[in-house]
Amino acid sequence: MPGGKRGLVAPQNTFLENIVRRSSESSFLLGNAQIVDWPVVYSNDGFCKLSGYHRADVMQKSSTCSFMYGELTDKKTIEKVRQTFDNYDSNCFEVLLYKKNRTPVWFYMQIAPIRNEHEKVVLFLCTFKDITLFKQPIEDDSTKGWTKFARLTRALTNSRSVLQQLTPMNKTEVVHKHSRLAEVLQLGSDILPQYKQEAPKTPPHIILHYCAFKTTWDWVILILTFYTAIMVPYNVSFKTKQNNIAWLVLDSVVDVIFLVDIVLNFHTTFVGPGGEVISDPKLIRMNYLKTWFVIDLLSCLPYDIINAFENVDEGISSLFSSLKVVRLLRLGRVARKLDHYLEYGAAVLVLLVCVFGLVAHWLACIWYSIGDYEVIDEVTNTIQIDSWLYQLALSIGTPYRYNTSAGIWEGGPSKDSLYVSSLYFTMTSLTTIGFGNIAPTTDVEKMFSVAMMMVGSLLYATIFGNVTTIFQQMYANTNRYHEMLNNVRDFLKLYQVPKGLSERVMDYIVSTWSMSKGIDTEKVLSICPKDMRADICVHLNRKVFNEHPAFRLASDGCLRALAVEFQTIHCAPGDLIYHAGESVDALCFVVSGSLEVIQDDEVVAILDHFPKNQ
Repeated sequence: MPGGKRGLVAPQNTFLENIVRRSSESSFLLGNAQIVDWPVVYSNDGFCKLSGYHRADVMQKSSTCSFMYGELTDKKTIEKVRQTFDNYDSNCFEVLLYKKNRTPVWFYMQIAPIRNEHEKVVLFLCTFKDITLFKQPIEDDSTKGWTKFARLTRALTNSRSVLQQLTPMNKTEVVHKHSRLAEVLQLGSDILPQYKQEAPKTPPHIILHYCAFKTTWDWVILILTFYTAIMVPYNVSFKTKQNNIAWLVLDSVVDVIFLVDIVLNFHTTFVGPGGEVISDPKLIRMNYLKTWFVIDLLSCLPYDIINAFENVDEGISSLFSSLKVVRLLRLGRVARKLDHYLEYGAAVLVLLVCVFGLVAHWLACIWYSIGDYEVIDEVTNTIQIDSWLYQLALSIGTPYRYNTSAGIWEGGPSKDSLYVSSLYFTMTSLTTIGFGNIAPTTDVEKMFSVAMMMVGSLLYATIFGNVTTIFQQMYANTNRYHEMLNNVRDFLKLYQVPKGLSERVMDYIVSTWSMSKGIDTEKVLSICPKDMRADICVHLNRKVFNEHPAFRLASDGCLRALAVEFQTIHCAPGDLIYHAGESVDALCFVVSGSLEVIQDDEVVAILDHFPKNQ
């Protein structure tokens, strides 16, 4: 459509739907201001009822309502209406028009131009009011001989409009004050938006879930969640008191950040069931309270500060610390926002390695907890010599000793050595069957080892299967390229193509692949809808449209229609594009490089890429 980038624009449809829904008693037309004779692009039900015409009868007719003129329509008024349209002005008229059944009716007609963001008039809004009752009763062939009272009675009977006193309006107010125009139309000024696509408006304290700040914040939360996933199982299993001030401050800062995240979630938009962005503060809060609020609140309580007190019971301290594992559920929510990155092989590989290491860390903490629970029999207060912790202590020269004065067992490996040994055992069990230097001996240890091997086999198969797929995807184009070259070589060899021609064929294939990288443009465009395909084609051919003089005066609609028909062709050096005497069925534009015009084996002209050859 001339004057517009697309044939259908979403803001226009929203504009019309709002008017139809909230102004069923108004009568108006919308005309295209960019086309000759200003054709009607929309008429509401009120105008159809008022004029007697169906919407299909009115569409594409002139917005001046010339199709409703008759023998009693004032010629001077007709000329003024046309001048108003010609000058893109606003004005009001009292004009006599004829319905479809040729009944004459007096209308109060208002014309107002609608401008876009570039202050260019793109539409005309024409509103109509039936003012027949305020005018002298019309005398036509069917009312000749009637008294004045009889004609007035007929006018009252035929009128279907709700009559209201009309206030004259200064035409300058129509252009600059949308609220005044909306008042005359009996509409709210909020349903007369600018004729342009506006950014979504949200309250000042609401954060868009896809903005740069929220994306960065989600990355911070993801990193802190991994930190929590590593430290919490370690602290719970090894029963470490956070007496170190530096670690206590760090964990407190993490808790504060998670608390800030709760506050931000109360002010962050979300996507509703219908795919719409919900920005209403009340709906956002209700949705968050019903979903993640309780879990997030439990995950940000200061458990580390509670653990720092010496008089806190050991069991209660471990319980408080274990509640922090609830933060791990946030991994699913944050990971959903990273789905579009999973198409990159490197990102998937890093994610799989992190997951594998995290699972190994968790299993190492559980493995140590089992050994720590079984190494000393609390009932008899004796050491269990078949525990893996006792065997490890003997092998590294740090055996357990019984302190008779205190009545407790002391000694044994350090916590660092215990964690490294536990992680070593879980890693060997997940990747292989272990080496036997650290082995399960008790029933509980054996059952845990069996379960760990089952988990390890699943992880092992998943990771290596994905790694194989990732490398296949990384080299898929390369493999396809070499396969194509091998097929071409076999073809040339089978049919004994001359050496010179074979070299030209190979040069063409290699150069074409280097330019296109093996991407099938037509296949990609076929996936996109029609409107998007036209936009992409205009972008691909932008150099032709911007630099060639033939397209300088073409409208956007014309360029979009031409762009989808363009085809990019690569020609290798020495290729003949057209022979003398051939029928030319395509128009070619030289985008890059140059062409030679050869006659009798002599170069008579060189065609360079535009605009030099124009």
